[in-house]
Amino acid sequence: MQIEVTQDVFPLAQVFTISRGSRTEAQVLTVRVSDGVHRGWGECVPYARYGETLESVAAEIAGLPADLDRAALADLLPAGAARNAVDCALWDLEAKRAGRRVWELAGLPAPGPEITAYTLSLDTPEAMRAQAAANAHRPLLKIKLGTPDDMPRLEAVRAGAPAARIIVDANEGWSADVYADLAPHLVRLGVDLVEQPLPAGQDEALIGMARPVPVCADESCHDRASLAGLAGKYDVVNIKLDKTGGLTEALALRAAALAGGYGVMVGCMVGSSLAMAPAVLVAQGAAVTDLDGPLLLAEDRDNALTYDDRGVHPPTAALWG
Repeated sequence: MQIEVTQDVFPLAQVFTISRGSRTEAQVLTVRVSDGVHRGWGECVPYARYGETLESVAAEIAGLPADLDRAALADLLPAGAARNAVDCALWDLEAKRAGRRVWELAGLPAPGPEITAYTLSLDTPEAMRAQAAANAHRPLLKIKLGTPDDMPRLEAVRAGAPAARIIVDANEGWSADVYADLAPHLVRLGVDLVEQPLPAGQDEALIGMARPVPVCADESCHDRASLAGLAGKYDVVNIKLDKTGGLTEALALRAAALAGGYGVMVGCMVGSSLAMAPAVLVAQGAAVTDLDGPLLLAEDRDNALTYDDRGVHPPTAALWG
């Protein structure tokens, strides 16, 4: 097995800001695996929040043995960006070898489009109202918050998009007191869901706290091993392939989360259509789909995913799987 890792940069359509900082481009790693006849590929976005860099993730992948197969991958790499790109590349390779789509190999029904959230970057209330108004035609907006002064932003977005469904992502930026103060207003303003209001290491405070709007674990949930620590704190889990370490674990986490009574959200880092493609399979029937990464880019890969009023469509074979 030959493994090739390259770094690709995709400029963003505009500056993207969350509570932890801003960016103007998406830096990703593209992994290609080849058996000499067929080649598969996958993409990951190393994330500093989890101690990952482009260099560290590339080094993890470079250390893999030549006799690589997907069944052994979970024992060779931990959950995270490196395993994600390799796992998805191996799925793509298996599909090409078999001349079948990935969902057939995985025993899944043929996928369809899923309505996806569109993310509004953290900004001043006035700027966020303008963002909301410009995207008020979209059925589901996700707003980045995570500061002690978020109430005016929330009010501004609702004023700018009065008919849209809204979900809120605090990116670990609130304290327990700030969340408790905001929670009744989330209900008043018709918010459907709030993601990760408290830091992952401080979310014990959610136990016993009123959750009038469903609370979703993002940074607190990586793979199936995370589920045991979520009881009493969260109602929904956000499945991201860069956290689970690929499609294989993402599908297993979805099944385990549903069996445990959790709702499922499928999210993404800011990446290209190649990164979103396998996640579309996980998102089938999810309570919330948040796979808008390519919509935030100034340019995407060839054979990009289709986004229309029905949502994000499954990938063509020319892209992945």
